[in-house]
Amino acid sequence: MNRIEQLRLSGQLPSPKGVGLAVLEICRRDDATLDEVARVVQSDPALSSRLLRLCNSARGGGGRPIASIREAVLRLGMSTVRQVAIGFSLVDQYLEGSGNGSGFDYAAFWSHSLLMAVACHELGGLARAAPADELFACGLLAQIGSLVLATAYPADYGAILTEQHGDEALLAQERDRLGADHSEVTAAVLTDCGMPHALVEPVSYHERPEAAGFSPGSRPYQLVQLFFLARRMADLGRSPIAERNGHIAELMRLGGRTGLDAGALGEMFDQVVRQWQEWAELLKVPAAPLPSFDAMASAPLPRPQQEADSVATRRRVLLVEDEPTSRLLTEALLSHLLDCTVFTAENGRDALAVAVEVLPQIVITDWLMPVMDGLEFCRALRATDWGQSMYVIMLTGAETDEKLIQAFEAGVDDYITKPVNMRALGARMRAAQHYTNLLAAWENDRAQLKQFAAELAVSNRRLEHAAMTDLLTGLPNRRAGMDALQRFWSASQRTGQPVAALMIDVDHFKSINDQHGHAVGDQVLQEVARAIQAAARKDDSVSRIGGEEFLLVCHDADPRAAVLAAERLRRMVRELRIDVANVQIRSSVSIGVANRENGMENPDDMLRAADKALYVAKNAGRNRVSLFANGKAHCASGNAA
Repeated sequence: MNRIEQLRLSGQLPSPKGVGLAVLEICRRDDATLDEVARVVQSDPALSSRLLRLCNSARGGGGRPIASIREAVLRLGMSTVRQVAIGFSLVDQYLEGSGNGSGFDYAAFWSHSLLMAVACHELGGLARAAPADELFACGLLAQIGSLVLATAYPADYGAILTEQHGDEALLAQERDRLGADHSEVTAAVLTDCGMPHALVEPVSYHERPEAAGFSPGSRPYQLVQLFFLARRMADLGRSPIAERNGHIAELMRLGGRTGLDAGALGEMFDQVVRQWQEWAELLKVPAAPLPSFDAMASAPLPRPQQEADSVATRRRVLLVEDEPTSRLLTEALLSHLLDCTVFTAENGRDALAVAVEVLPQIVITDWLMPVMDGLEFCRALRATDWGQSMYVIMLTGAETDEKLIQAFEAGVDDYITKPVNMRALGARMRAAQHYTNLLAAWENDRAQLKQFAAELAVSNRRLEHAAMTDLLTGLPNRRAGMDALQRFWSASQRTGQPVAALMIDVDHFKSINDQHGHAVGDQVLQEVARAIQAAARKDDSVSRIGGEEFLLVCHDADPRAAVLAAERLRRMVRELRIDVANVQIRSSVSIGVANRENGMENPDDMLRAADKALYVAKNAGRNRVSLFANGKAHCASGNAA
C-alpha cells in the first residue's frame, strides 16, 4: 500500500464538509439537476456570495450583474460549482491551521493559493484552454498536497521546510522522507473531489512543466504553461521586496512566450492583484498591499550587504572583453592595483546575466565582441531600471569623433583607448568612484526618506483605526458603522440582493447605571457587544453607534432572515448572566429591523425605518423584535418577560 492510499484510508486526505460535501454528493448523481444544486448553495450565505462574486467577475464590467443563485449556477455549470464549492470548503476548514507545530503557515498558503487562483482565472480569459471559472478552482487547489503533508506529518514536514531549496529539491525530499511528494498528493485530492483528469494532470506538473512531456501547442501543454505562469505571478505577489526583481525578470520571460509584452503583463498583474485583494477580504485570508507592476519593476535593486555596511568597500567591476590576453591583463590591473572585485564576461549577452546578479557599480566593456557588441550591450543595460545607475567605460581602439558620438549616444559615461594604459585607467576609475560615491549617498538619503514615509504611513493607519473604533467595546464606532451601512446599501443597489439594518438598544440601561454604577454599566455593554458579534455572520457589520445603541447590518438578508437573526440575538442577550461583586445582572435588548424597500432613496431612510421599528418594540414592553415593512412597524417576536 503506497503512502497516498494510507492517507486516503486514514481519512487524512482533505474532503469537503457541510454544503461543499452536499454539493459534491448531488453532483455525483446521474439525475442531479441545477435547481437541486442551487437550493443547497442558497442555504449557505457565504458560499452564495462567493459564487456570485466569481460569476460576476467574469463579466468584465459588461452586461447585467447576476444576482440570483440559480442564474449563477446555470451560468457556471454544475462541474464548476462543484469544484469551487469544494475549494471554498477546504479554505474554511484549514484557514487557521492545525496547531501541530509543523511551522507550515496556513494563512500564507491560502493567500498564495488564492492569488494563483485569480491569476489562473484572468489568464484563462486569454488562453481559452479551459473555462476561466474552472481554472480558478484549479489554481486554488494547485498546492493542496503541501497542506496535506504538513497536516499529516507535521514534524517531518517541518524539518523538510527548513532544509529545502527550490521546487525540485522539495519534491525529492518529500518522496525520500514521506514516500510521496505534494504534487502526487494534490493529484489524488483533486481526483477524489471529481476534478476531470484533463485538468488534474496539468495541475500536477505546473511546478515543472518541462517534465510533463506534453506536445507543444496541445491543450495540456497550454494548460500547464498557464498554471506555471499563474504560479509565478503568485510568487511575485507574495515575495519579499528583495526577491521581487528576480520574479519580475522571470515573469517577463514567461510572458513573452505567451504573447504578453511588458505593458500587457503589467496591466494583467495589477488587475490580478486588485481581484486578489477583493477575494481575500471575502475569504478572510491575508493580502498585503502591493505597488503596481511598473513601480516594482522600476524600484532600485537592493544593494549587497557589504556595500550597505560601508561605502568604502571594494568596488564591484564588471569587465566585458572577448580577447583572453587583454581580459586577463585588465582584470589584474583592476583587482591587484586598484583593489576592485572583478567579474568577467566574454560578450554582451553573458554580461547582462552577470550584471543582474552582481549589480556592479562600474562596467568596463570592449566595443567589438561576438554575439552582442559593446554598443548593443550598453543600450540593453540602459534600457533596464537597475542598469541606469551603473558607470560605463568603453574600451575602443579607434578614437574618432564619430565613434565617440556613437558611444555616448548609447549611454557610455567615459572611454579608454586600447591598449589600456595604467595611469589612464586609474584616472578613469577615480572619476567613476566619485560618481558611485555620490550615487550611494543619494540612495542612502532616499532610503531614509522612504523609511520615514513608511513609519508615517503606519502611524496614520493606527490613528485612522483609533478614529474608527469604540474604545470601550472594541467594535467599530458610529463613523465606521455608517461607512459600512453605505457600502452594504451600494452593493445591494448593484446586485439586487437584500440588505437589512438592525437597530439594537439595551433595555433599562439607565437603571443599571443608577443602581450599580457606570463601571458595571460598561461591563454590561461589553458583554452585549460580544453577544452581538457572536450572533452576527462573518461578513456582517457590527458597530456601536451611541451610548447603549448598536447597529448590525446584514447583507443578503430578506425580512424573514433578518427577523430570525434579530430574534436569535435577542435570546442570546436574554440568556446572559453577568456576575459583578456577587450580584448577577440580567439584561435584554429591543431590536428594530428594516430592509431596503422601494421608495427608500438612501441608507439613512433604511436606518430611520429601523429606528421607528425599535421604538415600537420598546413601547410594546421591550425585549422584543419589531419589523418595519411597507411603511409601518409591528412586533415580530419576543416578549416582555
